[in-house]
Amino acid sequence: MEIIILLVVVVVLLVAVPDIRRSLITRPAFAFFKRVLPPLSPTEREAMQAGDTWWDADLFSGRPDWHKFHQTKAPQFTEAEQAFIDNQLETLLAMLDDFRIVQQDSDLPKKVWDYIRKEKFFAMIIGKEFGGLDFSPAANSHIVSRIATRSISAAVSVMVPNSLGPGELLTHYGTDEQKNYWLPRLADGTDIPCFALTGPEAGSDAGAIPDTGIICKGEFEGKEVVGIRLNWSKRYITLAPVATVLGLAFKLYDPDGLMGEQKDIGITCALIPTNHPGVETGERHLPLNQAFMNGTTYGKDVFIPLEWIIGGKDYAGKGWRMLMECLSAGRGISLPALAAATGHVTERMTGAYAYVRQQFGMPIGLFEGVQAAMGKIGGTNYTLESMRRLTVTALCEGKSPSVITAMTKYHMTEMGRQVMDAAMDVHAGKGIQLGPRNYLGHGYMATPVSITVEGANILTRNLMIFGQGATRCHPYVLAEMEAASNPNEDEGLQQFDSLLLKHIGFAAGNFFGSLFMGLTGARFNASPMSGPTARYYQQLTRMSRALALTADMAMLVMGGDLKRREMLSARLGDVLSHLYMASAVLKRYEDDGRQSGDLPFVEYALEHHLYETGEAFKGFFANFPNRIVAWTLRLAIFPLGIHYHKPSDANLQAVAKSMMEPGVTRDRHTFLCFWKDDAKDMTGHMELAFLAMREHANIYKRIRKAVKHGDIAEDLSGDELVKAARKAEVITADEAKALKKTEQLRMTAIGVDQFAPGVIEKRKFY
Repeated sequence: MEIIILLVVVVVLLVAVPDIRRSLITRPAFAFFKRVLPPLSPTEREAMQAGDTWWDADLFSGRPDWHKFHQTKAPQFTEAEQAFIDNQLETLLAMLDDFRIVQQDSDLPKKVWDYIRKEKFFAMIIGKEFGGLDFSPAANSHIVSRIATRSISAAVSVMVPNSLGPGELLTHYGTDEQKNYWLPRLADGTDIPCFALTGPEAGSDAGAIPDTGIICKGEFEGKEVVGIRLNWSKRYITLAPVATVLGLAFKLYDPDGLMGEQKDIGITCALIPTNHPGVETGERHLPLNQAFMNGTTYGKDVFIPLEWIIGGKDYAGKGWRMLMECLSAGRGISLPALAAATGHVTERMTGAYAYVRQQFGMPIGLFEGVQAAMGKIGGTNYTLESMRRLTVTALCEGKSPSVITAMTKYHMTEMGRQVMDAAMDVHAGKGIQLGPRNYLGHGYMATPVSITVEGANILTRNLMIFGQGATRCHPYVLAEMEAASNPNEDEGLQQFDSLLLKHIGFAAGNFFGSLFMGLTGARFNASPMSGPTARYYQQLTRMSRALALTADMAMLVMGGDLKRREMLSARLGDVLSHLYMASAVLKRYEDDGRQSGDLPFVEYALEHHLYETGEAFKGFFANFPNRIVAWTLRLAIFPLGIHYHKPSDANLQAVAKSMMEPGVTRDRHTFLCFWKDDAKDMTGHMELAFLAMREHANIYKRIRKAVKHGDIAEDLSGDELVKAARKAEVITADEAKALKKTEQLRMTAIGVDQFAPGVIEKRKFY
C-alpha cells in the first residue's frame, strides 16, 4: 500500500509541479519531438497554412459532433441563380452538339462562344459591382455539372475562368486599379483569361518552377521604370490558345536590390495581356481528343512594370500562398462537378439501357452480372452527389477547407472513373461506337483529364490528404510544430509544455475508447438518429476514434519518415476520406427527408465506405514497420477482428431495380443529367425508349408469354413483332399503334451510329 501511495505522489509531483514536469518530462519530450519533426519546405509550409478545417477536423479528433454536423444547412439557390439555371443554362445546353464539337470542329461553335460570353458564364465568381454574376459555389457547381452531362469540352471551357485563375486571384488580392480595369472586362467577355502554372520541368513540384522574373529597369510606354524581365515556358494551359490575358506564376529575383535587401523574393503571380510585346501563344494540345482549348505559352525577355504583379508590389513573393488559398476552394468545385455529371449520366442512362436492351427475351438489367455493375453505379453515384453537396456547403459557408477539397477532388474523380468503367461494361458495343447518339464515349475518353490536373491523383492521395490532414486537423500537432520551430527555445518549451499533457490525455482516451468500442461493437456509442442508419453513426464514431489513435502513434513512432512512407500515410488518408464520404451520405439522407427509395443506395454507400475503411486499416497494420506497435493497435481497435463487409448481392439488386424504375427516386438521383424530348438527341433517344417501354410493360409481358407458348416467333422485333402480335390477337389495334411507336424508339435506342465511306476519313459528319 505504501508503494502505491508513493507512486501516486511521484506522479502528482511530476504532473502538478511545473518546474519538475518541464525538467523531467517536457524537455526530453520536446527534444524528441524536434528530432522526429518532419521537415517542411517553404512551399509545403505555405500549403499547410492555406485554407481552413471544417468537418474533417471533427473526424480526425475522434469525437465527431454529429448534432452540430446536422445543424449545417444545405445551400439554396438565390432567385437570380435559379432564373439563370432555368433560362440561360437550359438555352446553352440545347445549343450543344458534343459529337460535332469534338469530332468535326475540335472547338465550340462561334455562336456558343458568343452566348457564353454574352450571358457571363465566365463571370460566375466575379462580383456584381464589377458586372459579374456573383454566384455561390453551389450554383457554380450545379451549372458546371449540368453542362458536363452534355459536353465535357464546354464544361471545361466554362469552369476554368471560374476556378483558379485571374478572376479569382484579382477578386481576392488585386489592387483597386487592377480590379476596376480587369474584372469588368472579364465579366462581359471582352477578355478571356488563362492561368499558366505548369511547365515542362515543373508539375506538382511548384518549388521547381524554372520560369523567372528579374527585377530591373526597362522601358515601358516610353519611360524608364522599375519592372520585371520575364522568361517562361508553360504547357497544359487551358484556354491559352484563345486567351487575351495571361496569369503567370514565376520565381522572382532582385539581384540589384531595387525593391529591398531580399534577393530571392519567391513565387509571384502577374497579369499580362497576351498582345504584350514578347508574349507568345504557342501550339495547341489535344487532351484526349477533347475540344476545349489547351496549349502552350512562351515568353523571352518580356519586360513588364511592377504594377502588373497581382496585388501590386506588396504581393511579390506571395504567389504560392495565393494559389494554395484559391486552389483549396476551386478544387472542391470544378473537377468534382465533372465527376458528379459522370455519375448522374451513367446512373440514368445505364438504368434505361439495361431495361431497353434485351437478351433471351428479357431486359439485360434482370441478369445478376449486369445488376452487380448497376448496383455499383447507383450506389457510387449516391456518394458522388452527397460529397459534392457537402463540400459545396462548406464553401458556401465561407470556408476554404484544403483537406476536404483535396479529398473531394481525388475521390470524386476516381469514383467517376469507376462508374464510367461499369457503365461501359453494361453498354458494351453501344458504348464504344462513337456518333451523335453516344453519350458515354467522350466522357470515357476525358476521364483521365480530371485524374491528372489540379494536383495529380497519385500526389493528392499519397502526399496531400493525410500529409495536410494529420497536421491541420489534429487538435495539437500543428501548435506543437509551431512551438518546436520557435527560435526562442524557452518560449517554445513553455508552449509545448502547455500542450503535452493535453496530448497525452487525448492519446490515452483514444486508446481506451477504441478498445471499449471494439469489444462492444460500438453498441454504446450515441447516435443522433434512430432507425436503419443509427448503427452506421456508431461505427463511424468508432472509426474516427481509431483514426485519431493510429495517426498519433504513427507520427510518434515514425516522425518525419511517415512523410516518405507514402503507401502507409495514404492508407490513413483513405480512412479519413471514407469517413468524410460516409458522413456526406448520412447528411444527404437526412436533408432529403429520409426517402425510403433512397435506403438501398444509402446502405450500399455506407457498407462500401466502412469496408474500405477496414481494408485501409488492415493494410496499414500489415505494413507498419514496428510490428509490436502494429499488433497493439490492431488489438486495441479490432480486438474481435475486422468484420466490415462489401455490399450484399441483395443490396446490389435493389439498387439496380430502382435504376430501372421511372419516377421520383430516379429523377432525384439524376437531376443533373440533361436530355431533350427528341428521339434524335444524344440522350433523348434512350430516355424516350425507356419511358415508352415502361409505359407499355404489360404489352411486352403478354408478348413474352405468347413467345414462350409458341404463338409468336422469338426472334422478331420492330414492325414484324407488331404484325405477329396483332395476328396472334395478343394486342388490340390501339395497342399495336403504341407498340409500333415504342419499337421504333427501342430499335433507335439499341442501335449505334454508322457512317458512309469517306465520312470518317474526311471528318465531315455534318
